[in-house]
Amino acid sequence: MEPPKAVAASSPPQSDGQLVPHSDVESKLSSLVYDLSQQVQVTMENMLKMITEIDQNSAEIMEDVEKCKDSALERKKTLEVEKERFQKAAYTVLDMLNNRETS
Repeated sequence: MEPPKAVAASSPPQSDGQLVPHSDVESKLSSLVYDLSQQVQVTMENMLKMITEIDQNSAEIMEDVEKCKDSALERKKTLEVEKERFQKAAYTVLDMLNNRETS
């Protein structure tokens, strides 16, 4: 069973037994299509704005990720250099202790 609005829209009005003029139906349909196209256009413009904002944010995030990656690599190199220095110092101390014991 159709809702009351659907029935009213699908059947011609019964006032005085006259039908709605064809041009009036076309005019209403044309108006409806125009309104719908305006809504679609506004929605698409809003989506385009959001896409642009997402692209900008994405670019900023990728830039930050690259900076963090570069910083992490630099820190890793620094830590490796410090590790080598401590290992050399430890081997030097061990050699000194071994030389004392053998002398």
